[in-house]
Order: sequence, then structure tokens, then C-alpha cells
Amino acid sequence: MLDRFVLGAQIAGQPLALLMMLFGVAWGIVGGALPGISGSIAMALLLPLTFGMDPAVALMMLAGVYIGAMYGGSITAILIRTPGTPGAAATVIDGYELHRRGLSGKALGVSLVTGTVGGLASVVILVAFAVPLSRVALAFGPPEYFALGVFGLALISSFVGRDLLKGAISALLGLIVATAGTDPFSGTPRFVFGGTDLLTGVEVAAGMIGLFAVSEIFYQVAEGGAWETIRGKFTTALPTWVELVRLRVAMLVGIVMGTIEGLLPGGGGAIAAFIAYNETKRWSKHPEEFGRGSLEGVAAPETANNVVTGTALIPLLTFGIPGSNSAAIMLAAMMLHGIAPGPQLFERSPQLVYGLFVGLVIANLMMLGLGLLALRPAIAVVNVRPPLLFAAILALVLIGAYSISNRMFEVWVVLLMGLVGYGMRRFGFNVLAMVLGLVLGFLVEVNLRRSLLISLGNPWVFFTRPISLVLLVFALITLLWPIVRRARDDHAVRRAAAAA
Repeated sequence: MLDRFVLGAQIAGQPLALLMMLFGVAWGIVGGALPGISGSIAMALLLPLTFGMDPAVALMMLAGVYIGAMYGGSITAILIRTPGTPGAAATVIDGYELHRRGLSGKALGVSLVTGTVGGLASVVILVAFAVPLSRVALAFGPPEYFALGVFGLALISSFVGRDLLKGAISALLGLIVATAGTDPFSGTPRFVFGGTDLLTGVEVAAGMIGLFAVSEIFYQVAEGGAWETIRGKFTTALPTWVELVRLRVAMLVGIVMGTIEGLLPGGGGAIAAFIAYNETKRWSKHPEEFGRGSLEGVAAPETANNVVTGTALIPLLTFGIPGSNSAAIMLAAMMLHGIAPGPQLFERSPQLVYGLFVGLVIANLMMLGLGLLALRPAIAVVNVRPPLLFAAILALVLIGAYSISNRMFEVWVVLLMGLVGYGMRRFGFNVLAMVLGLVLGFLVEVNLRRSLLISLGNPWVFFTRPISLVLLVFALITLLWPIVRRARDDHAVRRAAAAA
């Protein structure tokens, strides 16, 4: 084993490999920070450049893009309330609140450090448990994926405060938007309004950009005042060692959730981030700070996000099953270079596998260095007069929306979603719940229908399989626990008032 790591280090330590990884991480940070250019798109844009490269160097460069994009997505999520990648949607909740309080440096610093910890932890998990953990992915079928999606939707009870009805309506609206397009089973168009633009459905990235970024611009312009009060108060002070040590539980939760989600094809960083956020809030000593600017609320999703970068490669390398869109690009690169993933890959091409392992460690350390360099300039960019900032953000997000599929339709979707998001915020509905419904809609619908087809319409299929049953029980507990806790607190307040 040691001699293979030495071989991998020799390959990853070559000047060309280091240069390509540095370029990949830098491009990943930029691509992740640009709305509409997710990590997988940033990787796909570099895929043609791998022609003629050594296969190990090509994979290390693409892995660097993957890792860099995870941090890049958090930069815009924290500074302008626009998640650059789907996985950064959960970071918006507390990251943006920290920025509004002037703690931009701490928010970005926590995102960078915990993301690096998550990335390095994922390499350890990848090396130590690749083959055993890959079998977990094979235990998941349509009923388990449906239950996982329901578990994700149950998280809305933690985000919506006391008005669960409006939260449920918001999530339902997201689920409805997710059904637009072509029926995945019959191929019948639905909710396309007689046109062709919606046949492929509403892009999740476009929906998130509109609901988060554009709605925030509309809201700030309509309400006024907020940006003027905090402009010039942003600090670049990084988190202290004491603050980082206090985040150990949040990071541990993120590592566990990121490992589980990374193993599951289609799971990806977004679901892992939301679940890690919810579970960290559940176990936190200060749950009341979540949603108001909690460092734990940034640490948990960012750790989970970055753990997925390594654990998503476990089913890819051992079975050829990509655990995320970015892992699918890695698979395409492997096929492009004539590499067949599978259990024999570790024996046939140890230089490639262990070179990738060492490259992942180096790329994470490069992300830490580049992230520290980019932190202060990024904060300085948003510390300008509000009219200029709003115009620049709107131009950026519209360009990002157009780049999703190079057509104006996504631009109109972003603007429409911005209006919807503004209306929801104006009347007390929850934008995050709608985003959750939009992200999980396809996963829930497709696996519900697959499960019922397999069971010939018998809904008991979800309760006779152990994993799906456990997930549904967790979903019920997750949904009801905040309600029970609020009822208990209200009862305590009434008793105290009566006693007084």
C-alpha cells in the first residue's frame, strides 16, 4: 500500500500535474462563484483540454475543478445571497446573515476551513473504505431514494419558523414547478403551455438564481435602507482558532452526511448540505442562532459539500456509477482515455488511482491557499454603493442564466422566479422551502412512480424495506419534532404567565 502511495505522489508531484491542478482549482473557484456555472459545467468546459494529457493528470485537473467549485459556490452564497452551486443553497441561510452583520470574513473563512477539512476527510474515507462503502450504494433502490427525498422535504419544518402551513405551500409550489417538462415515463409534455422551451423542465440553477439573488435585489430596492446601513461595515477578520474548534460537532455531522450522500448516485452535495444543516441545528447548544447568522450553520453544509467531492468517487471507481453530476464528468474523462472503472482498476492502474488520491489532497490544500488570497478582494468587491452593486449582481446573474443553455428562456425564468421570490418574501412565504421542493421534486416523483410500478401499485413497498422504512420514520420525526418543541415552549410560557 505504501509503495502505491509513493508512486501516486511521484505522479502528482510532477510540475505539469501541479500546474494543471492549480489551474483546475482556480477555474473551479471562478466557475463555482459565477451563477449558472456549476462545478459540473466548469469541469465539462475543460474536458476537451484533456485530449493528449496523461490520464492521471487529466483526472487530477478535473478533480481540482470539482474541489474549487465547492468553495466558489459559497462565496456568492455568502456575499450576494446567490449560491453559485446547488450545494451552496444551504450556506445562504446563515452565511448571508453573517455578511449582513458585517462578519463576511468569518463566514468565508469558516466556509474555506471547514470545506478543506471536509475535502481532506473525504480522501481518508475514499482510501480506507472505497470497496466496503461502495456496497452501500447497491442497497438503494427506488423506494429508498423516494424515502430519502421525503426526508429532505421534511426538513422544511426546521426552516419555516412557526408558520408551517406557508412553508408547506412554498415547498408544494417548488414541487409543482419541478414537474414542468416531459413526463419521465410516458414522454408526454406537461405544463409546457403549448411551447417547446419547457420540454426539458425548469433548470434548478435558474430557479435558485431567481429565487435567491433576483428576489433579494427586488426586495432591497423595494424596501430600501438595509444595504446603506451595513455598507462599509464588512470586516475581513478571519475566524479564530477557538471559534473553529467550537465547530467540531458541525464538521463531524457534515462528514457523516456527506459520506452517506456521496455514495448514492444522484444524491449529491445539495441534499447532504441541507440534511447536515438540519442535524447540526438539532444537536447544537445554540439552535436559536440558526437562521440569524450562526457559524455552525455555515460549517455543517460546507463540510458536507466538500466531503461529497471524495466520497462520490467511491461508487465511480469501484462500480463505474457516478455519485453526482461532477463525478459523471469524471467518468466521461475516464472513458475518453480508455479507462474502465471497476474493482480491477485498483490493480490494473494503481498509478492512476493513487495519483488521484494524492492529487485530491494537494488540490484541497491549493483551495485553502487560493481561497485565502481571494477572500479579501471578494469582500471588497461587494462593499460598493448599492445601485452599482445591484446593477453588477443583476448583470452577473443574467449572464449566468444565459450561460446555462445559451438561450434567453432561462433569463426570463430567472426574472420570473425573482418576482415570485419577492412576492413570497413580501407575504411571509418561505423561499428556501420552495427551493427545497424544486431540488427534490424530480427525485421524489420519479422514484415514487418507479417503486409503485415495481410493486404493482402496492404502497407497502416503502414500509417492507428496512432502509426506506427507517428514512420515512426519520422524516416523520424531523417533521414533527419542531412542532412538538414549539408547542411545549408555548405551553411553558402560558404556565409561567398564569403563575405570574
